[in-house]
Amino acid sequence: MAKDKKQPRPKAVTPKGFQDYFGADVTERAAMLGKIAAVYHRYGFDALETSAVETVEALGKFLPDVDRPNEGVFAWQEDSDWLALRYDLTAPLARVAAQYRNDLPSPYRRYAMGPVWRNEKPGPGRFRQFYQCDADTVGAASVAADAEICAMLADCLEEVGIARGDYVIRVNNRKVLNGVLEVAGLSGDDKEAERGIVLRAIDKLDRLGVDGVRALLGAGRKDESGDFTKGAGLSEAQADVVIGFTEAKRDSGAATVARLAELVTGSPIGVAGVAELEEIADLLAAQGYGPDRIIIDPSVVRGLGYYTGPVYEAELTFEVTDEKGRPRNFGSVAGGGRYDDLVKRFTGQEVPATGVSIGVDRLLAALRATRRIESKATGPVIVTVMDRDRMADYQTMVAELRNAGIRAEVYLGNPKNFGNQLKYADKRASPVAIIAGGDEFDQGIVQIKDLILGAQIAQNATLEEWKDRPSQYAVPRDQMVAKVRAILDGQS
Repeated sequence: MAKDKKQPRPKAVTPKGFQDYFGADVTERAAMLGKIAAVYHRYGFDALETSAVETVEALGKFLPDVDRPNEGVFAWQEDSDWLALRYDLTAPLARVAAQYRNDLPSPYRRYAMGPVWRNEKPGPGRFRQFYQCDADTVGAASVAADAEICAMLADCLEEVGIARGDYVIRVNNRKVLNGVLEVAGLSGDDKEAERGIVLRAIDKLDRLGVDGVRALLGAGRKDESGDFTKGAGLSEAQADVVIGFTEAKRDSGAATVARLAELVTGSPIGVAGVAELEEIADLLAAQGYGPDRIIIDPSVVRGLGYYTGPVYEAELTFEVTDEKGRPRNFGSVAGGGRYDDLVKRFTGQEVPATGVSIGVDRLLAALRATRRIESKATGPVIVTVMDRDRMADYQTMVAELRNAGIRAEVYLGNPKNFGNQLKYADKRASPVAIIAGGDEFDQGIVQIKDLILGAQIAQNATLEEWKDRPSQYAVPRDQMVAKVRAILDGQS
């Protein structure tokens, strides 16, 4: 009788395009999101948490890379419905706004934070799962709502530690671009595919440069890996009009708007878009948000297909060093815009809406790259175990520390080798270790070891400095919490 074939062990690997988040990652992200949420809350926005799964019909087909299988989403069939993981937090909001329209205030102002998933080709710094942090206003047609979003985004960046001068929020208007496309002969339903390619091409301007964008406006472009991206098939004259639009930025906002007005002459929708840009600039100036923080920039178009009016993008302007030691600008960390037709898909009635999405992972990486956030989290105080029979006493110690608001734990591994307990504390980045064996219990004391100071002394100090700065203290048992607190305060 043949033996059953032994099943191979599963490989312990993270799926391609995904990543694991450990303690410091999660803690730092939560702290940053808390600061952003406080700004959103201050502006009057309420929290909302939607389902991670939506129907494919509700999500719609708005992703930039529409030629990939499954339209860029992770989807599966359940009975007669197709379901998918959400690819952003805006499409679910449109569904919520339509579903609960009789219960929600209008305008409805909400913020949301959480992971999203895209079935796209992964690459360096490009993952299939990532966090977003959004704020949106649904039901406000005035571009004052767009101006407010831009001001709030500036406040968020400064709140988390991005100094004024290290970022710029660039604002444009899809109506202006539509006007330019109309002038270039790309209006009408039969040109929808070409317009989509043009939008995605312009959105890659900072990464591909003018030559790369021009190739995508024409026949297409082959990247370094050999992959070919089909172009929009525009003529040279049409491409010149589009490139002229991306290069319309001038030294001042007023001059930029004047140049855009020239480019859209004869296009009613383009003229309306220029007027909206002027109004946004005036509203922001009245609140004190000048060109040192927010500017008009025609190169911003945003890749998603549902934007209908003003669009904006936050770019960090300082340099960082890449993995090869080369300086580069950090780039975009947030973007958004107006999407007046998204809720209409559900209701049949136009519902104006605008919002912004912050790329949480990118912003967190920027804060780490510039040391604006501490990259190493402090671990818990470790109560070591010298005598198994006194586990209740050790648990009493750790309870006292926790009740005093101090993060602490009892070592629950094999206590036979005390050196392993200190190695464990080192791996946990523990600031303090509590040591108590039979002698300490008999004397009514505990040994408290300052692990941070001990490591510094062992690495740098002379013998005399060691004597002057002890890193281990014997204190009465009833003074344990006070001494630990004093050591932690000294370390911070």
